[in-house]
Formats: sequence, C-alpha cells, structure tokens
Amino acid sequence: MKELNPRRIPDAPPPYQLNPFNPLTFVNRENRVPHYQRMFQQGAKQHVRQWNQTPKSKLMLYPYYVALFGGLAGSMYMMVRLTLGHKTWFGKN
Repeated sequence: MKELNPRRIPDAPPPYQLNPFNPLTFVNRENRVPHYQRMFQQGAKQHVRQWNQTPKSKLMLYPYYVALFGGLAGSMYMMVRLTLGHKTWFGKN
C-alpha cells in the first residue's frame, strides 16, 4: 500500500505545447495592457467616451444604434397606429 504524505508536493503538470488548438496558448501572448492604457488615457484627454475609443468600437456601436433607434421608432410608430385604431403595420385594418 502506498503511504500518503500530506507534505508531499504534487507533481507539476506537463508543459503545454504551443499549437493553435490548445486552449492555453494565450499564456505566451504579449502584454497589451500598456498599449490599451495609453490609448484610453489619450482618449480621455481628448474627451472621447470610453466605449468609443477602440478601433472595433464603430463595428459594434453602429449596429447597436440601428437596432436601438429602429426598435424605438417602430414602437412609437405602432403606438400611434394603435391609438388611431389600426392593428397592423400597413393598411387600414
């Protein structure tokens, strides 16, 4: 029978190989924190909103704005139509 020693240090896991299919390949990436810190501090000096400072911001914000204001406009349009007695988007009925 194997004797258990509570002070024994467990064996280290095997070293991970860098390949694109390994979920832990991000371990050896460069540290992007200083880059983003400089970018956000420069944007704050120029009075740019934080969510609008990165290059990807426009790709995410413009579809969001279209959905937000399109939904608001559609809701307002149908509220007016319902108060006038029309229960469909188009036509008299």
